[in-house]
Amino acid sequence: MKYAIGIDLGGTNVKGLAVTPEGEVLVQLAMPTSDSGGSAWQKNVRRVFEKLVQAVGRDPDFVGVAAPGLASRDGHSIASMPGRLAGLEGLVWREYLKFPGVVPVLNDAQAALLGEVWRGAARRSKNVFLLTLGTGVGGAAMVDGRLLRGHIRRAGHLGHISLDPKGQPDVTGTPGSLEDAIGDCTIKARSGGRFTSTRALVQASRNGDAEARRIWLDSVRALGAGIASLANVLDPEIVLLGGGIVQAGSALFRPLRGFLDEFEWRPAGAKVRLAAAALGDRAGTVGAAWNAMNAPS
Repeated sequence: MKYAIGIDLGGTNVKGLAVTPEGEVLVQLAMPTSDSGGSAWQKNVRRVFEKLVQAVGRDPDFVGVAAPGLASRDGHSIASMPGRLAGLEGLVWREYLKFPGVVPVLNDAQAALLGEVWRGAARRSKNVFLLTLGTGVGGAAMVDGRLLRGHIRRAGHLGHISLDPKGQPDVTGTPGSLEDAIGDCTIKARSGGRFTSTRALVQASRNGDAEARRIWLDSVRALGAGIASLANVLDPEIVLLGGGIVQAGSALFRPLRGFLDEFEWRPAGAKVRLAAAALGDRAGTVGAAWNAMNAPS
């Protein structure tokens, strides 16, 4: 029985999964990343990898990695990830894990999208984009069955589209970005210092706080405008939302669908399907494993 290992390197946890080509999960585990500026995170990735191999009882046939940052042109490493995970840039995972085959590396959001298309909420879809709503807004897109990567592997940074050219620049320099309109990174500024998390803002809105509701609906309206704009560019059959902010549930999806009814261009009545990502924290590992099994040898 062949199997693949998928590893998803995050800022908080290193997650790993062993899965067969048919999608049967053999074992999964996670441990803290321990990104303290040194090489501890690298050792923890190795520990996750070794524990997965021990649990299955033999070496994997395929290995794939998902990580933050921009993947290199050859797909063997992360080429750019400034400010975090010292030593990640340029690390060739095939050599580090001492694996005899190719170890393809993907941006974490791209891997999550592949996971959702293979085993999650977007099964059998060929035109889909994913937005991950959390501290920031990540993203990835697939068009006609092909993952968009781009000239320097930048494609899919959907949170950095501009909704207001007169707005403040975000972390990439984009003025008035979607990320700054709804990401947790700006919630304190957007609420005048009243809230430090979207969770607290949504709860206050649910409890009848009129100002909290206004702030929240302004954020959701911006998300609706962003999705409608991206739909005009990418023409998806389904849009997936993932990340911690999606835990708001109906408080997010009900007004968002209303804004899409207002904003979305629907030729001949065509309507983009909106859904929550289904795999949660497993999406990146599943996508990394699928990518490894389907990468050119």
